[in-house]
Amino acid sequence: MTRDQKLALAAVSVGAGVVVRLMLKRPKLREMAGSVVLITGGSRGLGLAMAREFAEEGCRIVICARDRRELDKARAQLERDGAEVLALECDVTQRTAVETMIREATAHYGRIDVLVNNAGVIEVGPVENMTTEDFEAAMDVMFWGVVHPTLAILPQMLERAAGRIVNITSIGGKVSVPHLLPYNCAKFAAVGFSEGLRAELVGKGVLVTTVAPGLMRTGSYLNAKVKGRKEQDATWFSLAASLPLLSMGAEKAARKIVKATKRGEAEEILTAPDKVLAQVHAAAPGKTADLLGLAARLLLPPSGRNEKSGLARRVMRLRLPWMKLAMLLGRLAARRLFQPEASRA
Repeated sequence: MTRDQKLALAAVSVGAGVVVRLMLKRPKLREMAGSVVLITGGSRGLGLAMAREFAEEGCRIVICARDRRELDKARAQLERDGAEVLALECDVTQRTAVETMIREATAHYGRIDVLVNNAGVIEVGPVENMTTEDFEAAMDVMFWGVVHPTLAILPQMLERAAGRIVNITSIGGKVSVPHLLPYNCAKFAAVGFSEGLRAELVGKGVLVTTVAPGLMRTGSYLNAKVKGRKEQDATWFSLAASLPLLSMGAEKAARKIVKATKRGEAEEILTAPDKVLAQVHAAAPGKTADLLGLAARLLLPPSGRNEKSGLARRVMRLRLPWMKLAMLLGRLAARRLFQPEASRA
């Protein structure tokens, strides 16, 4: 072995040792009782499921969302179950509103220990029917809606050299699935921000966890916007988000997210099939993109003329008896997790 090779090997060994020491030293939240957890988009769906799960750990909860009535309903239910909850109205796309919300939450509890960036929207349909405004709306909520709370809360965490930031992204932020392009783009951006943020905060006491769920039974399909041939797109998306072999229960997802938060994991992909998909795509991105494109051509409808978006819950096909039966688990989840109009779905 030459002298240069020996030096290179020594440098690699030293670097590996530093990495191992940092990993061994990373702080763990073995007990979360008393911690203050702020969850954006916490009034319904996965956000509400996580609020319940963190409350079970003894955490004090802050939930924020845009709708005051939904917030009050969620707060009342959480308090009935024994949680200590602060519910703040906030639009995470507005930086000044987020900064105000963070100040109010901090003044109320004295600090924020865990930030969970969860707020999201979804629009389903072919790219031919999407507009620039669709992409902007997705980025506003699922990228800037992650950046604004993070930058507002980070100074206090760095000052204490302690904290957790949990970013709820998506498997769609690792593998771009057809008919969800604005959503995928925003989630890819959020993944990049989350992973880079973790790298920058190594050794500073603040750990960042990137969560990449697949489809979950949260009842959120009711509020998905659909474009193009709306009935067909609403049908496939609603079924996929309701059937047990294709989707994960929200409560199970919330438990896994809380465990990943306590351990300070870098990444949590919630299901084994999604882990395999992410690994295959990372190894052969061109092949997976082509296969997904072929599947879309075979299974998904072509672009329709109607470019105006509508909510899936208003699509008549979802009210047919066979659809109601197939989507039973999704409808039950919608009711448990306070999705609007769930009782009529």
